[in-house]
Amino acid sequence: MNNKGLNIGLWVAQALVGALMLTGGFMKLTTPIAELSKMMAWTGDFPEMIVRGLALLDIAGGVGIILPSLLKIKPNLTPLSAICIVFLMVAAITMHVSRGEVSVIGFNFVMIAMAGFVYWGRTKKVQILAK
Repeated sequence: MNNKGLNIGLWVAQALVGALMLTGGFMKLTTPIAELSKMMAWTGDFPEMIVRGLALLDIAGGVGIILPSLLKIKPNLTPLSAICIVFLMVAAITMHVSRGEVSVIGFNFVMIAMAGFVYWGRTKKVQILAK
């Protein structure tokens, strides 16, 4: 794949990961816990402050994987956000497995693959330079 094709693939991955992180983050931040726990059972078993804090991490990751590259302001924050998302998803898998919720970790593995791809691509292959 040439760099143009790889760059397009990276932007698609960044957009998908960003949209998913932002959507999940805003949902966890704004939905009442009783309603949220019907969609994500784990949220009913943790203190609300933890759930809302994780929501803020999701939002930060969603913004960080897109905005620095898009604006070309501190674009090195994009791969940093990507690797942080990988670590967040590993933590989520660990939590789900410990709770016997193995059926829901497929999403986390997809996110690891996409965020890992962004990290690799933006550090090794198609770096975005600051303005």
